[in-house]
Amino acid sequence: MAETPSPIVLANARVIDPERGLDAPGSVILAEGRVLASGPEALNQGAPDGARVIDLDGAVVAPGLIDVGVVVGEPGAEHRETLASASRAAAAGGVTTILTAPETDPVIDDPALVDFMLRRARDTAIVNVHPLAALTKGLAGEEMAEIGLLQDAGAVAFSNGRHSVTHAGIMRRMLTYARDFDALVMHHTEDPDLAGAGVVNESLSASWKGLPSIPREAEIIMLERDLRLVGLTRGRYHAETISCGESVRALARAREAGLDVSAATSVNHLTLNETDIGPYRTFFKMSPPLRSEEERQALVAGLADGTIDILVSGHNPQDVETKRHPFAEAADGAIGLETLLSASLRLVHAGDVDLLTLLAAMTINPARRFGLEGGRLAPGAPADVVIFDPDRPWLLEKDKLHSRSKNTPFEEARFSGKVLTTIVAGHILDA
Repeated sequence: MAETPSPIVLANARVIDPERGLDAPGSVILAEGRVLASGPEALNQGAPDGARVIDLDGAVVAPGLIDVGVVVGEPGAEHRETLASASRAAAAGGVTTILTAPETDPVIDDPALVDFMLRRARDTAIVNVHPLAALTKGLAGEEMAEIGLLQDAGAVAFSNGRHSVTHAGIMRRMLTYARDFDALVMHHTEDPDLAGAGVVNESLSASWKGLPSIPREAEIIMLERDLRLVGLTRGRYHAETISCGESVRALARAREAGLDVSAATSVNHLTLNETDIGPYRTFFKMSPPLRSEEERQALVAGLADGTIDILVSGHNPQDVETKRHPFAEAADGAIGLETLLSASLRLVHAGDVDLLTLLAAMTINPARRFGLEGGRLAPGAPADVVIFDPDRPWLLEKDKLHSRSKNTPFEEARFSGKVLTTIVAGHILDA
């Protein structure tokens, strides 16, 4: 994508730009990899010379989606996912920017490895890729990573992956150290001692299935500890994936106290619950686990009122060697880049969340929180765009997924809402 793309006029569109609160008929004009004009005002601007005019017949044009914390297999487990395959999956799902988790082999805890990820992305990926770096060396939770050097190398934030930092003193020091670099600390909020060998939500359903369970308190206690430490250090903090209503309330209290905190939840936890596991279906085994319907509804309310800032896919590819096992022995994780938008639109169709709020959680909110340029359609913004029909029905066929792994919880699901086209830096992608 090195060459300068030809100008594009996306005409007869429903233009949605959450940054400006815009949802109106209009056009979007893209030129030289940037947004030239968007919305109703673009109707009064002539098309640039040589522009390709595309009549969208009322389809939605929105900023390209941003998915934070995407797990890829490269380096070390390329059979599960590569940057190339993840980027094709992202493009198919309208995701124009991904942030890659440091859980690779080797772990992304060295500036040279951050550089490696950036170079591989430049050479093989068709969407924007920004690496997250490890919060602690080897994700062991014992020794701080070199945050300043990793940030200089291009890391946009710091995560310990699915390995919670259990030592409060170490977490305090990391928040303090990261604060001095204005770096964002991301954390998986689960107390491993309370979670133990649990694999599903603690409930009657777990008892009926005879499966070891994880109480909500494993998440709540870790999150509340972290929020206390943020108050102590005045650091910048992001809870990676919350799954219960008490976590939403804890975050709301922290915000009221003036703390610089944010949180994400996954589309899986917003649209599925523990009953979807059914007869031990391992594609529904996740971390944190799917919770009760009551907890799901509390998360939806938290997204609708803005307490939950960011919506993610939870993309974590696993192959047959790690998923085709008895439920308790199977690996956690599900892919989700290709279904992020379509699955989340279920919330809009149900009347639970308006479309502008939903898109904000996948565009401008993550862009602001992680210091990214995209997520908006204002003039001068990157020409990263998703075009979709929010009502078009389609059936998910596993064999047509672009990800190397096929562990989707939405296999053969029927969706209303389909991505039509994805544009990155003014280039129309063919995923």
